[in-house]
Amino acid sequence: MSSASPAIAHRAPRQVLGAALLFAGSAVTVGTALLFEHGFGYIPCALCLKERVPYYVAICISAAAFVLARHGASKGVVRMLLVLIGLVMLWSLYLGLFHAGVEWRWWAGPTDCAMAGGADLTGDLLSTLDSVHPPACDQAAGRFLGLSFAGWNAVASLILACIAFFAALGGRRDAR
Repeated sequence: MSSASPAIAHRAPRQVLGAALLFAGSAVTVGTALLFEHGFGYIPCALCLKERVPYYVAICISAAAFVLARHGASKGVVRMLLVLIGLVMLWSLYLGLFHAGVEWRWWAGPTDCAMAGGADLTGDLLSTLDSVHPPACDQAAGRFLGLSFAGWNAVASLILACIAFFAALGGRRDAR
């Protein structure tokens, strides 16, 4: 009878579950953005592209945290990774709120806002470059329940930050 299986199950279930939720939540969020871009033709602005970076970082860190938590790494190391994901999601929250504020014209956006693009460069390159005009950051591509993509990014970021901090700091009960 192997003692590794019960030890893994008892190790830090909140950390394992938290890392799994963070991985899935980050992948679904950025996957949805990519689906809207490549599946439905929504061309991202410069801020939209910057808002994806924290998710890519969180996917990598949460995968590492999950593997480490599942295979018996120090709870302190896993806790540190989960806190790091929480901080990354706070950065994402800031980016989402900043972008939403730009869309509502509460403040000015960056000057490079019209420089992003999502063009298909496989055909006639010159025609494509002339026909593709990326949106300005202050124009929401659409709104659902009153929130733009940037607003929903802020909501998702806040939820993921809460999950990360709960899994990291709430997991102290699991340490006993």
